[in-house]
Amino acid sequence: MANPAKRNEPLVTHIYTADPSAHVFEGKLYIYPSHDLDHDKVSNDNGDQYDMEDYHVLSMEDENAPCIDHGEALHLRDIPWAKQQLWAPDAAYKNNTYYLFFPARDHDGIFRIGVATSPSPAGPFTPQPNYIPGSFSIDPAVLVDDDGKSYVYFGGLWGGQLEKWQTGTFQPDAEGPAADEPALGPRVAELNDDMLSFKESPQEISIVDEDGKPILAGDEDRRYFEGPWVHKYNGLYYLSYSTGTTHRIVYAVSDNPKGPYVFKGTILTPVVGWTTHHSIVQFKDKWYLFYHDSSLSGGADNKRCVKFTELHYNDDGTIRTIDPYDN
Repeated sequence: MANPAKRNEPLVTHIYTADPSAHVFEGKLYIYPSHDLDHDKVSNDNGDQYDMEDYHVLSMEDENAPCIDHGEALHLRDIPWAKQQLWAPDAAYKNNTYYLFFPARDHDGIFRIGVATSPSPAGPFTPQPNYIPGSFSIDPAVLVDDDGKSYVYFGGLWGGQLEKWQTGTFQPDAEGPAADEPALGPRVAELNDDMLSFKESPQEISIVDEDGKPILAGDEDRRYFEGPWVHKYNGLYYLSYSTGTTHRIVYAVSDNPKGPYVFKGTILTPVVGWTTHHSIVQFKDKWYLFYHDSSLSGGADNKRCVKFTELHYNDDGTIRTIDPYDN
């Protein structure tokens, strides 16, 4: 039995975990992380050090209960179209079915997004034989909206290949925009009711400042890098994401799930380790931020651990900045 969960401490220590997507299913907190392998790899901007092969599902009865590892929910060997690197996943519930959305490189080395299904939030999950047609890049995050429509948000730079899709087709030598040009935004596509395919072509989300001007590619403290997450609070859509090189989790707000989103501020200051990736979920009457750092491994980029802490809103709807090491 795992020890009771403690805020700002690793949820599990018997495996390395990262990129937590948290949801409330069947009255419990379920967390869908990626699973870092316990071996040494050379780090590079292509992300070769993140060579994950499977997913485990975690759950907690409540925020003070032990965190349970339900074991392997999906493995690379069971996904016909995928070659390597099961990176950050997400889950959703619709049609009396649980869906696991995940990125992986196909047999041409191009990141695509796949879907697997299960009757249980804990899995195991059965993958579809092919990736979602028209999908690309990494970090899928799904919002099932109040009206029943579902949207998938995705995209990551560098290893996530997003900058190579600016023309709509994969250009292996493409680079991102110049520092004084608008930054690349995440992509969004409405899903069909079956949750297995796009209802439309993905479109880029515009992230702007309070004056409506696009956040620029050189604005390292605010520009999008990877890890999109959208949640709703008081009828508004909150898009949060990693800034990458400045290691912040920041957010922007919109009254439309597809944006444009107006930048508001920082949710989480930098953590130990290079990457930062998160999710936000309401459980009962409180809100929580799930995130990761590399504290369990002493700072290794590719050996991370999932943590969580309470998240607070101000009266005007802004989110209070969290210092992950301020206890």
